[in-house]
Amino acid sequence: MILMNDFWQDGEGIADTAAPDGPIETRWERRKFTAKLVNPANRRKLTVIVVGTGLAGGSAAATLAEAGYHVKSYCYQDTPRRAHSIAAQGGINAAKNYRNDGDSIYRLFYDTVKGGDFRARESNVYRLASVSVNIIDQCVAQGVPFAREYGGLLDNRSFGGTQVSRTFYARGQTGQQLLLGAYQAMERQIGLGTIEMNARHEMLELIVVEGKARGIVVRDMVTGEITTEMADAVVLASGGYGNVFFLSTNAKGCNVTASWRAHRKGALFANPCYTQIHPTCIPESGTHQSKLTLMSESLRNDGRVWVPLAAGDARKPGDIPEAERDYYLERIYPSFGNLVPRDIASRAAKNVCDEGRGVGPGGLGVYLDFADAIGRLGQKAVEAKYGNLFEMYERITGENPYETPMRIYPAVHYTMGGLWVDYDLQSTIPGLFVVGEANFSDHGANRLGASALMQGLGDGYFVLPTTLGNYLAAGPFATVPQDHEAVVEARRAVEDRISRFLSIDGDRTVDSFHRELGHIMWEYCGMERTEEGLTKAIGLIRSLRDEFWQRVKVPGTGEQLNQNLEKAGRVADFFELGELMCIDALHRRESCGGHFRAESQSEDGEALRHDDEFSYVAAWEYFGADRKPTLHKEQLEFEYVHPSTRSYK
Repeated sequence: MILMNDFWQDGEGIADTAAPDGPIETRWERRKFTAKLVNPANRRKLTVIVVGTGLAGGSAAATLAEAGYHVKSYCYQDTPRRAHSIAAQGGINAAKNYRNDGDSIYRLFYDTVKGGDFRARESNVYRLASVSVNIIDQCVAQGVPFAREYGGLLDNRSFGGTQVSRTFYARGQTGQQLLLGAYQAMERQIGLGTIEMNARHEMLELIVVEGKARGIVVRDMVTGEITTEMADAVVLASGGYGNVFFLSTNAKGCNVTASWRAHRKGALFANPCYTQIHPTCIPESGTHQSKLTLMSESLRNDGRVWVPLAAGDARKPGDIPEAERDYYLERIYPSFGNLVPRDIASRAAKNVCDEGRGVGPGGLGVYLDFADAIGRLGQKAVEAKYGNLFEMYERITGENPYETPMRIYPAVHYTMGGLWVDYDLQSTIPGLFVVGEANFSDHGANRLGASALMQGLGDGYFVLPTTLGNYLAAGPFATVPQDHEAVVEARRAVEDRISRFLSIDGDRTVDSFHRELGHIMWEYCGMERTEEGLTKAIGLIRSLRDEFWQRVKVPGTGEQLNQNLEKAGRVADFFELGELMCIDALHRRESCGGHFRAESQSEDGEALRHDDEFSYVAAWEYFGADRKPTLHKEQLEFEYVHPSTRSYK
């Protein structure tokens, strides 16, 4: 048994004091009414920094600028359009009940709390469900080309963990279309001068003055120039940290640095071990790969998942008769079938592959078969729904999914953990707000499919503009000069770190360290975790981190475009994050959602929670790379959806 003082120490509890009490249906309305307001004339005197231009950051920047604030927006891409939200495929949830199939705001709330394995706040989840209906209206007004039925009404499809159709979609490119809507709203404000857009800039430090977030240190990724940018408040919308695993469905540039710099300055990091493994990704094909490719969960509406009944069956899928196939999701979970939540579908795929029944190279794959759908609907109908996804699959694998089943296998896709925020989306550093995937607030231990886009746009369009205004009502704040001690110190820390990377002059590439770290994380902190494996991983990560600071090779200089320098900073932060993820997974001696401890499972292999011990948010405080983190617990209370054994059978 690992003792807590081996790796971490307990701190005082933490509470969300911003959340209203009373009937859950009216909490958000009452919070909006009690929030302090900033009159339009005063908004022009206030500046807000927004880091990130995905759905959360783009919608937040556009909405705040439309309200009259001066917004300074930063992204490391060459244009806001290239934010990773563009890669989202399947759809966005909203409780519109257009299908008249029993959906409601309350059912979306219930499904999300249950889908998160009862590890999310009820207040936040209900608010998310309630604003979901407004998101669709907003996006339709922007011209987002959602799919429509023959009669012209908006179409819906189903996603995992639900028994209703509430997912709005634009073929297999929903994220791209939603991002273009937010982007055009941003561009309008850029043209009006209310948004100051800074592309190809990376945030490398948070500036905290007298306990409040007042700015950031950024590096121009083209010229290498380092500048300090000041504001009255800072919003982080910098996405998740799945690339700690090296191989994931995230874009290669996705990183944790903005969030981790804030964490090092005092922002608590919540539930870092809650990572989502997506069940429908194209399997890894070799050690040459630098990322993996998602195949949308929407494909499980019409695709059937199966493996051969017999272990080691190497026949082509078309040669295996129906009687010798195991449609294992339909067999084990008859009520939900192929549309069980992602964590359950992923573990089920791993289990059949561990039994020797996996398909493809290395036996790490299962079939996703559309033969029945093509026979029932016709190829043209299937092509209308999923054509771009099928084309993407064929380009990558060389196989035609209309003729032979897709091969899929789970891969890292999303992170439910993130910086701790209260009901107002404010971190433990006053003036630092965190939206979208960068925060932890809405999904618990497992996110339901099509809810990431819902959260990002809900936070940016509807929640943050109200709660940030409540904070800014106390402003405008005193101007912070560039020669202020905190500003000079933050800038010097960035310059010293860059100088250190460039001076090591070792013999190993940054990518080689990142790949090795990712292997450790996947092996010991991936789909299945054990006390022994996590303890081993912590030791391996610490050893590899020490080697990194002695042997990494970063060629070039800091006064130029230098991608190796960019990656070095990101991987250095991944080392510290990876260790905290393993410590968090080690301390949580239960299985819940995407966190599966082999020691805590039911007789039939399902996740086994321990609500009496672990019904809380684990919020971690940073005390230095060589010191133990401190655990602060936020107890979760369930008044409406009472914790029960999560069953999809």
